[in-house]
Amino acid sequence: MNISAPFIRRPIGTSLIMIAIAVIGLAAYPSLPVAPLPSVDFPTIQVSALLPGASPDVMATSVATPLEKQLGEIPFVTQMTSSSMLGSTQVTVQFALSRNIDAAAQDVQSAINAASGYLPKNLPTPPTYKKVNPADPPILILGVTSDDLPIAQVDDYAENMLALQISQMAGVAQVLIGGQSTPSVRVQVDPAKLSQMGLTLQDVQSVMCGWLPCCKVSF
Repeated sequence: MNISAPFIRRPIGTSLIMIAIAVIGLAAYPSLPVAPLPSVDFPTIQVSALLPGASPDVMATSVATPLEKQLGEIPFVTQMTSSSMLGSTQVTVQFALSRNIDAAAQDVQSAINAASGYLPKNLPTPPTYKKVNPADPPILILGVTSDDLPIAQVDDYAENMLALQISQMAGVAQVLIGGQSTPSVRVQVDPAKLSQMGLTLQDVQSVMCGWLPCCKVSF
């Protein structure tokens, strides 16, 4: 049986069917979903480390480099990037699509543990990691400036008031702050008097840096 025979014998009916299909297609076209990026979930993990008061160069050499060395030894790593700023470092590790994200997270934790011996001893907390989606860029970027207030006060307002209020809004997943200007204190001590009290420079530094963003001890 020839499938085309009924359509050839009834050209008017065939034309009406074609017109109906075209009309349905035109009506459905505006409702088609549009995705700028393919719906692919890349196994990506971001490692963060904090060292208050450390310069970007110190964070890159003393924190990011040991982490990158250990993370680079994990199998199926396809891409790794790092970003160091004042007091913080972020290392983003992307794995092959065939890599299970949960198994990769365990390997990342093992790499962090292996790198702990090469990291600065005064890290307030060990490096942490989280699973991220590289297809989700920041939706809103705000810049806070002032012609009258000092930069330290502007930073305090943005970090402790503005960011706190934004993070409490419904639907907000994460709030990141960049370009901070945290205050620091330089402490000058007398080693002779310090020795008489049975203390060392490290004791003074540990006490001061326990509650200050950064500190420097000189003599």
